Amino acid sequence: MAQQNSNEPKADLTRPGSKNFGTDSRELYLKLFSGEMFKGFQRNTIARDLVTKRTLTKGKSLQFIYTGRTRAEYHVPGNSILGNSDGAPPVAEKTITIDDLLISSAFVYELDETLAHYDLRGEISRKIGYALAEKYDRLIFRAIAKGARQASAVQGTGSSTQDMEEPGGTQVRVGTTGSNLADAYDAGMLINAFYDAAAAMDEKGVSGEGRVAVLNPRQYYALIQAAAAGGANGLINHNERGDALQSGQGIIEIAGITLYKSMNIPFLGKYGTKYGTGSNTTGVADPGNKGNFIEESIEDGRASNVDGINNNYGNTSDFNTSCGLIFQREAAGVVEAIGPQVQTTSGDISVVYQGDVILGRLAMGADFLNPAACVELFAGGSAGSAFGTTYPANA
Repeated sequence: MAQQNSNEPKADLTRPGSKNFGTDSRELYLKLFSGEMFKGFQRNTIARDLVTKRTLTKGKSLQFIYTGRTRAEYHVPGNSILGNSDGAPPVAEKTITIDDLLISSAFVYELDETLAHYDLRGEISRKIGYALAEKYDRLIFRAIAKGARQASAVQGTGSSTQDMEEPGGTQVRVGTTGSNLADAYDAGMLINAFYDAAAAMDEKGVSGEGRVAVLNPRQYYALIQAAAAGGANGLINHNERGDALQSGQGIIEIAGITLYKSMNIPFLGKYGTKYGTGSNTTGVADPGNKGNFIEESIEDGRASNVDGINNNYGNTSDFNTSCGLIFQREAAGVVEAIGPQVQTTSGDISVVYQGDVILGRLAMGADFLNPAACVELFAGGSAGSAFGTTYPANA
């Protein structure tokens, strides 16, 4: 009688993980859930803390007052002092209206939740939060681009109108040509544009405190590489290395401007990125397998033709050459009537439908405040033209 090799499994051995005595001894074992796949495209929500934020109660809009400058003049002996002869300073208002309620929701069937071996509600809530945060950032960044295209914030109609005129926004070309979109990714050209922007903001009297820039990830990483190589003759400052430097959370500074990265800025007619290697394109190859919300087109957002929009965020074609934003906290304002929050049904509703609706909601509006604090970078064509209303002229 042949003796069985001790290293060979017994043919009749019961394997709890096999299905119907199948050959795969692990087929029935639990496949533990990991939430990593749900977090891969989480957007960095940064705009809320970089601009002026106000909470609105018992109203539909919030008024911001903008006061222009006055001038000094010599006193004539014997004349009464009743204010400057030109009536300065001029004053204008900026009103930001709340858009309609922004929501994101999902229905969770109770049986599915019972059978699931992971935190189903937690994952759904996070995804709803990501959706609201993405929209929040996009509207604010579009408002800043809008402000960069506005003329004087305050104008007067007195005898010395020029003395009372406040500076407007700034648009800076990245590169030197009007046809090369790839200039938007060139570290040296970006650095030059940053210094041009910083000088323009200095000249317009914008505070140096709280100046930031938001670029897309490839632009940010191009500048990291330049910083590692000496920062283009030392023009890039950074106070961290390694993971912190590469995180995109405001580690690099150029001309006193702190850098952030985001996929929510207007970038050549898309959100955050644009691929193409042919004539007059970005020179960035499509990485493939990118999903259907990468290289997402900018949707129309003008109050006159989009339901739910009460402010003017511009339309798709308004951002065809935009490739980055530089701004200071006064650049834009966001008004919240309902901050980001999650609601869940319960009680009789849950009994009737045998499940719950998880709802995320937000009521906000955004617009530019001080155009002088807004700088838009552009490449590959002419600077985008102004859209929306400007400040009224007040005497």
